[in-house]
Amino acid sequence: MTEAREAILLVGGKGTRLRPLTVHTPKPMVPAAGVPFLTHQLARARAAGVEHIVLATSYLAEVFEPYFGDGSSLGLSIEYVTEDEPLGTGGAIRNVASRLASGPDEPVLVFNGDILTGLDIRALVASHATSGADVSLHLTRVEDPRAFGLVPTDGTGRVTAFLEKPQTPEEIVTDQINAGAYIFRRSVIDTIPAGRPVSVERETFPGLLDSGAHLQGMVDSTYWLDLGTPQAFVRGSADLVLGRAPSPAVPGRCGERLVLPTASVAADAKLTGGTVVGEGALIGEGARIAGSTVLAGAVVEPGAVITDSLVGAGARIGSRSVLVGAVIGDGAQVGADNELRDGIRVWCGAVLPAAAVRFSSDQ
Repeated sequence: MTEAREAILLVGGKGTRLRPLTVHTPKPMVPAAGVPFLTHQLARARAAGVEHIVLATSYLAEVFEPYFGDGSSLGLSIEYVTEDEPLGTGGAIRNVASRLASGPDEPVLVFNGDILTGLDIRALVASHATSGADVSLHLTRVEDPRAFGLVPTDGTGRVTAFLEKPQTPEEIVTDQINAGAYIFRRSVIDTIPAGRPVSVERETFPGLLDSGAHLQGMVDSTYWLDLGTPQAFVRGSADLVLGRAPSPAVPGRCGERLVLPTASVAADAKLTGGTVVGEGALIGEGARIAGSTVLAGAVVEPGAVITDSLVGAGARIGSRSVLVGAVIGDGAQVGADNELRDGIRVWCGAVLPAAAVRFSSDQ
Protein backbone atom coordinates (compact mmCIF):
# COMPACT_ATOMS: atom_id res chain seq x y z
CA MET A 1 0.00 0.00 0.00
CA THR A 2 1.56 3.26 -1.10
CA GLU A 3 -0.55 5.59 1.02
CA ALA A 4 -0.81 5.90 4.79
CA ARG A 5 -4.47 6.54 5.55
CA GLU A 6 -3.95 6.75 9.32
CA ALA A 7 -1.59 8.72 11.53
CA ILE A 8 -0.70 9.16 15.19
CA LEU A 9 0.41 12.64 16.23
CA LEU A 10 2.34 12.87 19.51
CA VAL A 11 1.28 16.10 21.23
CA GLY A 12 1.62 15.24 24.92
CA GLY A 13 4.81 17.15 25.80
CA LYS A 14 4.90 19.92 28.39
CA GLY A 15 6.97 22.27 26.24
CA THR A 16 9.15 23.16 29.24
CA ARG A 17 11.87 24.72 27.09
CA LEU A 18 9.26 26.98 25.49
CA ARG A 19 8.04 28.60 28.69
CA PRO A 20 6.47 31.14 29.20
CA LEU A 21 4.77 30.47 25.82
CA THR A 22 3.45 27.16 27.15
CA VAL A 23 2.22 28.27 30.58
CA HIS A 24 -1.38 28.57 29.34
CA THR A 25 -1.06 26.81 25.98
CA PRO A 26 0.32 23.39 25.01
CA LYS A 27 3.23 23.68 22.58
CA PRO A 28 1.36 22.41 19.47
CA MET A 29 -1.33 25.08 20.03
CA VAL A 30 1.06 28.06 20.16
CA PRO A 31 0.34 30.10 17.01
CA ALA A 32 2.82 29.87 14.14
CA ALA A 33 2.07 31.91 11.02
CA GLY A 34 -1.33 32.88 12.37
CA VAL A 35 -2.74 29.46 13.33
CA PRO A 36 -1.89 26.89 16.02
CA PHE A 37 1.28 25.08 14.93
CA LEU A 38 -0.60 21.78 14.96
CA THR A 39 -2.80 23.05 12.10
CA HIS A 40 0.19 23.03 9.74
CA GLN A 41 1.01 19.43 10.60
CA LEU A 42 -2.58 18.26 10.22
CA ALA A 43 -2.92 20.04 6.87
CA ARG A 44 0.32 18.53 5.53
CA ALA A 45 -0.75 15.04 6.61
CA ARG A 46 -4.11 15.53 4.88
CA ALA A 47 -2.36 16.72 1.71
CA ALA A 48 -0.35 13.47 1.74
CA GLY A 49 -3.47 11.30 1.78
CA VAL A 50 -3.98 10.76 5.52
CA GLU A 51 -7.68 10.58 6.44
CA HIS A 52 -7.76 9.56 10.12
CA ILE A 53 -5.50 11.04 12.81
CA VAL A 54 -5.33 10.10 16.49
CA LEU A 55 -3.90 12.82 18.73
CA ALA A 56 -1.99 11.40 21.70
CA THR A 57 -2.44 14.16 24.28
CA SER A 58 -1.39 14.69 27.89
CA TYR A 59 -0.41 18.24 28.99
CA LEU A 60 -3.37 20.70 28.78
CA ALA A 61 -5.19 18.00 26.80
CA GLU A 62 -8.53 19.75 27.15
CA VAL A 63 -7.70 22.54 24.67
CA PHE A 64 -7.27 20.42 21.52
CA GLU A 65 -10.76 19.08 20.91
CA PRO A 66 -12.66 22.38 21.36
CA TYR A 67 -10.46 23.87 18.63
CA PHE A 68 -10.22 21.05 16.06
CA GLY A 69 -13.41 19.12 16.87
CA ASP A 70 -13.86 16.03 14.71
CA GLY A 71 -11.41 17.39 12.13
CA SER A 72 -13.99 17.77 9.36
CA SER A 73 -13.05 21.42 8.73
CA LEU A 74 -9.62 20.13 7.66
CA GLY A 75 -11.03 17.18 5.72
CA LEU A 76 -9.91 14.77 8.44
CA SER A 77 -11.36 12.45 11.03
CA ILE A 78 -9.62 13.30 14.33
CA GLU A 79 -9.80 11.33 17.57
CA TYR A 80 -8.26 12.24 20.92
CA VAL A 81 -6.66 9.96 23.51
CA THR A 82 -5.43 11.48 26.77
CA GLU A 83 -2.78 9.84 28.94
CA ASP A 84 -3.45 9.95 32.67
CA GLU A 85 0.28 9.57 33.32
CA PRO A 86 2.85 10.58 30.68
CA LEU A 87 3.88 7.43 28.80
CA GLY A 88 6.75 8.69 26.65
CA THR A 89 6.83 8.50 22.86
CA GLY A 90 6.58 4.71 22.54
CA GLY A 91 4.02 4.40 25.32
CA ALA A 92 1.87 7.08 23.70
CA ILE A 93 1.91 5.25 20.35
CA ARG A 94 0.90 1.97 22.02
CA ASN A 95 -1.77 3.71 24.09
CA VAL A 96 -3.73 4.83 21.03
CA ALA A 97 -3.32 1.62 19.00
CA SER A 98 -6.88 0.46 19.67
CA ARG A 99 -8.21 3.48 17.73
CA LEU A 100 -6.51 2.42 14.49
CA ALA A 101 -8.47 0.62 11.79
CA SER A 102 -5.50 -0.35 9.59
CA GLY A 103 -4.75 -4.00 8.86
CA PRO A 104 -1.59 -5.67 10.31
CA ASP A 105 0.62 -4.93 7.29
CA GLU A 106 -0.71 -1.48 6.47
CA PRO A 107 1.40 1.65 7.03
CA VAL A 108 0.69 4.05 9.91
CA LEU A 109 2.33 7.49 9.94
CA VAL A 110 3.63 8.61 13.36
CA PHE A 111 5.03 12.08 13.91
CA ASN A 112 6.11 14.42 16.70
CA GLY A 113 4.09 17.54 17.46
CA ASP A 114 7.07 19.90 17.62
CA ILE A 115 8.82 19.42 14.28
CA LEU A 116 8.38 21.78 11.35
CA THR A 117 9.42 19.97 8.20
CA GLY A 118 9.17 19.94 4.44
CA LEU A 119 9.29 16.13 4.44
CA ASP A 120 7.69 14.48 1.41
CA ILE A 121 5.38 12.17 3.38
CA ARG A 122 4.27 10.25 0.28
CA ALA A 123 7.92 9.53 -0.58
CA LEU A 124 8.50 8.13 2.93
CA VAL A 125 5.46 5.86 2.55
CA ALA A 126 6.62 4.75 -0.90
CA SER A 127 10.12 4.00 0.42
CA HIS A 128 8.56 1.99 3.25
CA ALA A 129 6.50 -0.07 0.80
CA THR A 130 9.38 -0.67 -1.61
CA SER A 131 11.86 -1.74 1.06
CA GLY A 132 9.38 -3.96 2.91
CA ALA A 133 10.50 -2.42 6.21
CA ASP A 134 8.87 -2.94 9.60
CA VAL A 135 9.51 0.70 10.47
CA SER A 136 10.77 3.50 8.23
CA LEU A 137 12.32 6.64 9.71
CA HIS A 138 12.66 10.11 8.27
CA LEU A 139 16.32 11.10 8.70
CA THR A 140 17.81 14.54 8.17
CA ARG A 141 21.40 15.76 8.14
CA VAL A 142 22.66 18.38 10.62
CA GLU A 143 25.98 20.16 10.98
CA ASP A 144 26.33 19.49 14.71
CA PRO A 145 24.63 16.21 15.64
CA ARG A 146 25.71 16.18 19.32
CA ALA A 147 22.28 17.26 20.57
CA PHE A 148 20.51 14.49 18.67
CA GLY A 149 20.37 10.73 18.30
CA LEU A 150 22.44 9.51 15.36
CA VAL A 151 21.04 6.94 12.93
CA PRO A 152 23.70 5.42 10.64
CA THR A 153 22.50 3.41 7.63
CA ASP A 154 24.13 1.00 5.17
CA GLY A 155 24.34 1.40 1.38
CA THR A 156 20.71 0.34 0.94
CA GLY A 157 19.39 2.76 3.57
CA ARG A 158 18.86 0.05 6.18
CA VAL A 159 19.40 1.32 9.74
CA THR A 160 22.44 -0.26 11.42
CA ALA A 161 22.40 1.39 14.87
CA PHE A 162 20.90 4.03 17.13
CA LEU A 163 23.46 6.20 18.90
CA GLU A 164 22.16 8.55 21.59
CA LYS A 165 23.64 12.07 21.69
CA PRO A 166 27.31 11.40 20.90
CA GLN A 167 29.91 13.71 22.47
CA THR A 168 33.37 12.70 21.27
CA PRO A 169 34.50 12.97 17.62
CA GLU A 170 34.94 9.17 17.51
CA GLU A 171 31.28 8.68 18.38
CA ILE A 172 30.06 10.93 15.55
CA VAL A 173 29.97 8.32 12.79
CA THR A 174 27.26 10.04 10.71
CA ASP A 175 25.49 13.38 10.38
CA GLN A 176 22.12 11.63 9.99
CA ILE A 177 19.64 12.15 12.83
CA ASN A 178 16.18 10.89 13.68
CA ALA A 179 13.90 13.64 12.34
CA GLY A 180 10.78 12.62 14.26
CA ALA A 181 8.51 11.09 11.57
CA TYR A 182 8.01 7.36 11.09
CA ILE A 183 6.00 4.82 9.12
CA PHE A 184 5.14 1.78 11.27
CA ARG A 185 3.85 -1.50 9.95
CA ARG A 186 0.59 -1.61 11.95
CA SER A 187 1.42 -4.94 13.65
CA VAL A 188 4.71 -3.58 15.02
CA ILE A 189 2.84 -1.05 17.18
CA ASP A 190 1.26 -3.92 19.13
CA THR A 191 4.70 -5.20 20.15
CA ILE A 192 5.34 -2.05 22.25
CA PRO A 193 4.65 -2.81 25.94
CA ALA A 194 1.33 -1.36 27.12
CA GLY A 195 0.58 0.61 30.27
CA ARG A 196 4.06 1.89 31.10
CA PRO A 197 6.39 4.66 29.88
CA VAL A 198 8.38 3.66 26.80
CA SER A 199 10.78 5.74 24.72
CA VAL A 200 10.50 4.88 21.04
CA GLU A 201 13.96 6.34 20.46
CA ARG A 202 15.78 4.65 23.36
CA GLU A 203 13.86 1.40 23.78
CA THR A 204 11.53 0.51 20.89
CA PHE A 205 13.82 1.16 17.93
CA PRO A 206 17.02 -0.34 19.42
CA GLY A 207 14.98 -3.34 20.62
CA LEU A 208 13.51 -3.90 17.17
CA LEU A 209 16.98 -3.68 15.64
CA ASP A 210 18.35 -6.22 18.15
CA SER A 211 15.51 -8.61 17.34
CA GLY A 212 16.37 -8.54 13.63
CA ALA A 213 13.52 -6.31 12.47
CA HIS A 214 14.00 -4.28 9.28
CA LEU A 215 14.29 -0.56 10.01
CA GLN A 216 14.75 1.63 6.96
CA GLY A 217 16.02 5.21 6.90
CA MET A 218 15.06 7.80 4.29
CA VAL A 219 17.20 10.93 4.21
CA ASP A 220 15.14 13.98 3.28
CA SER A 221 17.07 17.17 3.88
CA THR A 222 14.44 19.66 2.81
CA TYR A 223 13.38 22.14 5.50
CA TRP A 224 13.59 20.76 9.06
CA LEU A 225 13.39 22.59 12.39
CA ASP A 226 12.88 21.41 15.97
CA LEU A 227 10.60 24.05 17.52
CA GLY A 228 11.68 23.23 21.08
CA THR A 229 13.03 26.69 22.00
CA PRO A 230 11.34 30.10 21.73
CA GLN A 231 13.98 31.30 19.26
CA ALA A 232 13.37 28.27 17.01
CA PHE A 233 9.60 28.70 17.29
CA VAL A 234 9.78 32.35 16.22
CA ARG A 235 12.05 31.42 13.32
CA GLY A 236 9.75 28.60 12.23
CA SER A 237 6.74 30.92 12.18
CA ALA A 238 8.68 33.50 10.14
CA ASP A 239 9.85 30.80 7.69
CA LEU A 240 6.25 29.67 7.18
CA VAL A 241 5.21 33.24 6.35
CA LEU A 242 8.20 33.74 4.05
CA GLY A 243 7.42 30.47 2.26
CA ARG A 244 10.70 28.79 3.22
CA ALA A 245 8.81 26.11 5.15
CA PRO A 246 5.88 24.72 3.15
CA SER A 247 2.36 24.55 4.59
CA PRO A 248 -1.09 24.58 3.03
CA ALA A 249 -2.47 26.11 6.24
CA VAL A 250 -0.85 29.58 6.19
CA PRO A 251 -3.87 31.95 6.22
CA GLY A 252 -2.78 34.25 3.41
CA ARG A 253 -0.14 34.73 0.74
CA CYS A 254 3.49 34.17 1.64
CA GLY A 255 5.59 37.30 1.98
CA GLU A 256 7.33 39.65 4.39
CA ARG A 257 4.34 39.96 6.72
CA LEU A 258 1.11 38.27 7.73
CA VAL A 259 -1.45 40.56 9.36
CA LEU A 260 -4.59 38.82 10.59
CA PRO A 261 -7.93 40.45 9.73
CA THR A 262 -8.84 42.33 12.93
CA ALA A 263 -5.33 43.62 13.67
CA SER A 264 -4.54 47.31 13.29
CA VAL A 265 -1.17 48.44 11.93
CA ALA A 266 -0.15 52.10 11.66
CA ALA A 267 0.51 53.21 8.08
CA ASP A 268 4.18 54.00 8.72
CA ALA A 269 4.96 50.89 10.79
CA LYS A 270 7.40 48.55 9.06
CA LEU A 271 6.84 44.79 9.22
CA THR A 272 9.42 42.52 7.58
CA GLY A 273 11.10 39.10 7.70
CA GLY A 274 7.97 36.97 8.03
CA THR A 275 6.47 38.96 10.91
CA VAL A 276 3.00 37.89 12.10
CA VAL A 277 0.48 40.22 13.74
CA GLY A 278 -2.36 38.34 15.44
CA GLU A 279 -6.09 39.04 15.69
CA GLY A 280 -6.93 42.31 17.43
CA ALA A 281 -3.30 43.32 17.93
CA LEU A 282 -2.33 46.98 17.62
CA ILE A 283 0.94 48.23 16.07
CA GLY A 284 1.69 51.92 16.70
CA GLU A 285 3.25 54.62 14.53
CA GLY A 286 6.86 54.15 13.49
CA ALA A 287 7.18 50.68 15.01
CA ARG A 288 9.66 48.40 13.26
CA ILE A 289 9.10 44.66 13.59
CA ALA A 290 11.30 42.06 11.87
CA GLY A 291 11.06 38.25 11.94
CA SER A 292 8.76 38.35 14.98
CA THR A 293 5.37 37.14 16.17
CA VAL A 294 2.90 39.47 17.90
CA LEU A 295 0.04 37.38 19.27
CA ALA A 296 -3.65 38.24 19.55
CA GLY A 297 -4.62 41.42 21.38
CA ALA A 298 -1.05 42.56 22.02
CA VAL A 299 -0.14 46.25 21.77
CA VAL A 300 3.14 47.58 20.36
CA GLU A 301 3.37 51.29 21.12
CA PRO A 302 4.85 53.90 18.75
CA GLY A 303 8.54 53.72 17.95
CA ALA A 304 9.17 50.26 19.43
CA VAL A 305 11.71 48.09 17.59
CA ILE A 306 11.20 44.31 17.76
CA THR A 307 13.49 41.74 16.12
CA ASP A 308 13.32 37.91 16.21
CA SER A 309 11.04 38.06 19.24
CA LEU A 310 7.66 36.82 20.40
CA VAL A 311 5.11 39.07 22.10
CA GLY A 312 2.45 37.05 23.94
CA ALA A 313 -1.32 37.44 23.75
CA GLY A 314 -2.54 40.65 25.35
CA ALA A 315 0.98 41.85 26.19
CA ARG A 316 2.04 45.49 25.81
CA ILE A 317 5.39 46.82 24.58
CA GLY A 318 6.05 50.45 25.52
CA SER A 319 7.13 53.26 23.21
CA ARG A 320 10.72 53.14 21.94
CA SER A 321 11.45 49.84 23.68
CA VAL A 322 13.86 47.55 21.84
CA LEU A 323 13.44 43.75 21.82
CA VAL A 324 16.00 41.44 20.21
CA GLY A 325 15.52 37.69 20.62
CA ALA A 326 13.13 38.27 23.53
CA VAL A 327 10.03 36.36 24.64
CA ILE A 328 7.27 38.31 26.35
CA GLY A 329 4.65 36.18 28.13
CA ASP A 330 0.89 36.57 27.78
CA GLY A 331 -0.42 39.75 29.41
CA ALA A 332 3.02 41.07 30.39
CA GLN A 333 3.69 44.80 30.25
CA VAL A 334 7.04 46.21 29.19
CA GLY A 335 7.24 49.95 29.91
CA ALA A 336 8.67 52.53 27.54
CA ASP A 337 12.40 52.82 26.81
CA ASN A 338 13.44 49.31 27.83
CA GLU A 339 16.01 47.27 25.93
CA LEU A 340 15.61 43.49 26.15
CA ARG A 341 18.05 41.22 24.32
CA ASP A 342 19.65 37.81 23.95
CA GLY A 343 16.92 35.32 24.81
CA ILE A 344 15.51 37.22 27.79
CA ARG A 345 12.07 35.98 28.89
CA VAL A 346 9.47 38.12 30.64
CA TRP A 347 6.92 35.99 32.49
CA CYS A 348 3.17 36.05 31.87
CA GLY A 349 1.53 39.03 33.57
CA ALA A 350 4.84 40.56 34.69
CA VAL A 351 5.14 44.36 34.72
CA LEU A 352 8.43 45.99 33.77
CA PRO A 353 8.59 49.74 34.56
CA ALA A 354 9.78 52.28 32.01
CA ALA A 355 13.55 52.31 31.38
CA ALA A 356 14.09 49.46 33.86
CA VAL A 357 16.45 47.41 31.65
CA ARG A 358 19.03 48.98 29.34
CA PHE A 359 22.17 47.72 27.62
CA SER A 360 25.10 50.13 27.31
CA SER A 361 26.07 50.96 23.73
CA ASP A 362 29.55 49.42 24.04
CA GLN A 363 28.28 45.91 24.81
